[in-house]
Amino acid sequence: MIGGLVLAAGEGSRFGGPKQLAELDGRPLLEHALDAMSGLDRVVVVLGARADEIRSRVDFGRAQPVVCDDWASGQAASLRAGLAALGDVEAAVVTLGDQPRITPEAIAFAISKFDGEHPVRVTYGGRPGHPVVLPAGIIPRAMELEGDQGARLLLEEAGALEVDASHLASAADVDTPDDLEVLRR
Repeated sequence: MIGGLVLAAGEGSRFGGPKQLAELDGRPLLEHALDAMSGLDRVVVVLGARADEIRSRVDFGRAQPVVCDDWASGQAASLRAGLAALGDVEAAVVTLGDQPRITPEAIAFAISKFDGEHPVRVTYGGRPGHPVVLPAGIIPRAMELEGDQGARLLLEEAGALEVDASHLASAADVDTPDDLEVLRR
């Protein structure tokens, strides 16, 4: 089984509050990221800052929210918490909760390029982005990451296949209220 993992534990300091709850097209931002995972049977969403508030206002559907108590130590803690909650999977498809224009088609495309051994990283116009497919073989190494370290170095070491998905999605992320306004237009 290939599982989905949405990282959404940050406090949104540049945004000025919980951006997971900011509205886009009449829905919380995080729900858009969850929609992209709709083709997967098992999805975990990692929350941290203001987890109770987010849980009470977001429709998680079939996704399982998991709270990372150590969220403030950096993205690696959220990645570890999410991978641990996913359990035994053939691979984990990782996305971010602040990228509402990632689509189910982009995720299906990344999975279609997965050979069972090597990671897959989606790019947009040559720039690395999400989703990222982490094979089971590198998950133990991902569980050792610390601080604000993502899996970038692991992807490079494991010879990740980079595939362009610009025709299927947008990598636009929401870090500030201005970023959200751009997406609203």
